[in-house]
Amino acid sequence: MEDQAVCCYRHPQRETGISCTRCERPICPECMISASVGFHCPECVRGGASASGEPSGPPRRAAEPRTIAGGAYTADPRLVTKILIGLNIAVWLAVLGTGDRLVNDFDLVGRAYDPGTADIVGVAEGQWYRLLTAVFLHQEPMHIAFNMLSLWWIGAPLEAALGRARYLTLYLLSGLGGSALSYLLAAQNQPSLGASGAVFGLLGATAVLMRRLNYDMRPVIALLVLNLIFTFGWSGIAWQAHVGGLVVGTVVAYAMVHAPRERRALVQRGACAVMLLAIVATVWVRTLQLTG
Repeated sequence: MEDQAVCCYRHPQRETGISCTRCERPICPECMISASVGFHCPECVRGGASASGEPSGPPRRAAEPRTIAGGAYTADPRLVTKILIGLNIAVWLAVLGTGDRLVNDFDLVGRAYDPGTADIVGVAEGQWYRLLTAVFLHQEPMHIAFNMLSLWWIGAPLEAALGRARYLTLYLLSGLGGSALSYLLAAQNQPSLGASGAVFGLLGATAVLMRRLNYDMRPVIALLVLNLIFTFGWSGIAWQAHVGGLVVGTVVAYAMVHAPRERRALVQRGACAVMLLAIVATVWVRTLQLTG
């Protein structure tokens, strides 16, 4: 006889292997609240639970429920993901309306179309904003469709598990990491655009989170391997952006979910600062190579 799947008591459609250490009810990543020992469910944090697992007694004062990374629970745990998708789609529609000019002005590299010249311009010429704007640029319909579907499938659960601020920080640093590695390793005139670097960072973060929660790692490993095969096996893909985003996202996520509770903010902010400094250093080194 096959074992019956254990699902979250608040979200019956979600299988889980984690239970509240106080009432022993199964909880999913969205419901679990980090405690000194294990995880608690929202009801136990708000009002306590009886030995039978049912909430009992009047509500008592308790600390505000927090996600596994220390983020606050919100009414819409997918709001930032929705905004990011909307922003990417809005920029894509603007590209459709303006043609190559918008891409040229905000891609990682562009061309200065002065009379009689077609010189390459970009980060090396002081246009550092391109490292970020390139992350929100797409041209081909399949490119943005794949990235936005991946952002929704991977990003929405991560946002719920990390909290809005940490999730947005992870996304932006992963995107910048992808741009920085492309700038360092790719040819000077090779364009690089799209949210793929940020999405790969979210994929690496998902692997870290699933490992932290002792979930089955095989699905996320298979997805990661498949994406890496596609990255290196398909022509025209800036693999540097994918690898850069994956590395940064994995490191940042590890710090976010493994930081000791008593020093959580310090460790998380420190890791983000170190990654940002590494990105700045990478860009600075490459700029010296191109202008020195």
